[in-house]
Amino acid sequence: MKKKPFLDFWQIWNLTFGFLGIQFGFALQNANSSRILQTYGADVEHLSLFWLAAPLTGMIIQPIIGHYSDKTWCRLGRRRPFFLVGAILTTIALVLMPNADLFLSPGTAHAILSPVLIGAGMLMIMDASINVTMEPFRALVGDMLPDEQHTKGFSIQTFLIGVGAVVGSLLPSIMNNFFGLSNTA
Repeated sequence: MKKKPFLDFWQIWNLTFGFLGIQFGFALQNANSSRILQTYGADVEHLSLFWLAAPLTGMIIQPIIGHYSDKTWCRLGRRRPFFLVGAILTTIALVLMPNADLFLSPGTAHAILSPVLIGAGMLMIMDASINVTMEPFRALVGDMLPDEQHTKGFSIQTFLIGVGAVVGSLLPSIMNNFFGLSNTA
């Protein structure tokens, strides 16, 4: 078996940098989804029900994606197809969720297809898409680094997760306070 190369700090940084973006997406979702769903008419008392989507989706998606990403080999490589598909779907869901009301024409029956349901659907698609990207990224450190560097790789990965969470969570406030974007519906 071929020995894995020893990577320097910046190579490990580059290897794990995608987690910054993944966590940034999760933070944007956490910081904004409740407000978006409220704008569409969801009751404050029922918002916690929407937050069941993330753990349930992760419980279902992550083992499936982990299994298939371990067994996939194509011209893009082993994990890259999942990064690509997950990133594209996450971007689409992040753009469509706050615009869920655009899917409804003025005469649409809101009892059947409401902006709340469309927003909740986009929330689930976003969770699933982020999980499609995140699970193979988690395995990348184990794939690419020798055993002696796993701790360092996972530490850098965790640091980037923390930075992504903080910056992504602060972004709505920054956009409002420094760039004048309205925080009202």
